[in-house]
Amino acid sequence: MANVNVNPAELPTSTRRPVFVALLVAGAFFMENLDGTVIATALPQMARSFGISPVDLSMGITAYLLTLAVFIPVSGWVADRWGARTVFSSAMGVFTIASILCGISNSLWEFTAARVLQGIGGAMMVPVGRLVVLRITEKKDLMRSIAYITWPGLVAPILGPPAGGFITTYSTWRWIFFLNVPLGVIGITLAMLWIANDREHAGRPFDWWGFVLAGTACTAFMYSLELTGREGRHWETIGLLFAYSVVVGWLAVRHMRKAPHPLIEFACLKIKTFAVTIWGGSLFRIAINVSPFLLPLLFQIGFGMTAFQSGLLVLAMFAGNLTMKPITTPVLRRFGFRKVLLVNGVITGVLIILCGLLAPQTPKLAIIVVLFLHGLSRSMQFTCLATLAFVDIPKGLMSSATSFAAVAQQLSMGMGVAVGAVSLHAAAALRGEMSANPSLMDFHIAFGLVAVLALAGIADSFSLDPNAGAEVSGHRSA
Repeated sequence: MANVNVNPAELPTSTRRPVFVALLVAGAFFMENLDGTVIATALPQMARSFGISPVDLSMGITAYLLTLAVFIPVSGWVADRWGARTVFSSAMGVFTIASILCGISNSLWEFTAARVLQGIGGAMMVPVGRLVVLRITEKKDLMRSIAYITWPGLVAPILGPPAGGFITTYSTWRWIFFLNVPLGVIGITLAMLWIANDREHAGRPFDWWGFVLAGTACTAFMYSLELTGREGRHWETIGLLFAYSVVVGWLAVRHMRKAPHPLIEFACLKIKTFAVTIWGGSLFRIAINVSPFLLPLLFQIGFGMTAFQSGLLVLAMFAGNLTMKPITTPVLRRFGFRKVLLVNGVITGVLIILCGLLAPQTPKLAIIVVLFLHGLSRSMQFTCLATLAFVDIPKGLMSSATSFAAVAQQLSMGMGVAVGAVSLHAAAALRGEMSANPSLMDFHIAFGLVAVLALAGIADSFSLDPNAGAEVSGHRSA
């Protein structure tokens, strides 16, 4: 199998097109994920512009995440109905226009409405783009294409806060959104040139009941998670929202199992390689998405660093993410998906524990080494899970599988922040203290709890066949 670090220009034409499309989708994924995290450090300046409290601006972040949760399940049906190129380029156009509206907003409600529109574009943009890549990529090249697509999900949460801080410090927060405009125009142009307007099951009716049930369940679940991470949380409201999401989510699953044309085909879960990436894989994604949330807090609150200093340290994880990309394919060819997921999963859990053992007196070089190694392991596991999910999916289930996987990934990313916040509160409760500012010991305990979650997430991988995904990895066990 080709190395993921190959220069696309050196590939033959038949191989080059999937690579170019994968890079285009990766750029769209990066735009979407960056916009979910980049405004965190810009909230004080934005609040002054709107004449409100920074806390009130959390509505803009929440509206974006909730809209993604509602509309991602629809993406597969929309692509089948109107064609992949039409939907992808239109979604990128909506995202770009919404970015302009965000940048010229002068009130909270204008900004929130623009963020909802941006969320609709993002919800259609990335899953449909991934679907296009999966349809045109041969199994032997799947690892390289997935590697291009997955890195933004790892990099954006790390680069977002320092990038937002840099822009707001040396310019204005509005440029956070205006910078999407040239990227969007380039993306739409390339989509029209490179993506075919393929359709599958174009006459399939829309599952309105499935959309309403799944959409409201995902919204309630994501909002309950968002409320969990806030100060002055109301546990009764959180409990009611969570209970609603569980009950209505169960009704949605029950409906879609019986509907003749469901919004999402649960037949995907009968495929072992896909099921492992949804159940255990989601637990693992939650765990590794906690690090970009907890580490900056640890360095600023526990170590007394500035936001800029903590951001520079966390960039060591970003370096690890990128370094692992050319190594992933040879490692998988040598050891196979099952062994890599198990061994690398344990390594990641150990590195999360080591993150929790860091202290102010720890040498900076040692901190950088731990974070770099953590970036390596996160990248390997992320790429393995993202690729394994689709190695055995038949063409007829591909659109449902991409929608299903996108929902699971979005929920696990949202849960990462909530789990980080809950872990800190749980750590304080275990010590018998409930201070507003967590102590260094709270961070140590929180990272330990997250490591347990990461290790629990690899249990599913024991049930994989040693040759699972061999057609993609090129590995054959003895």
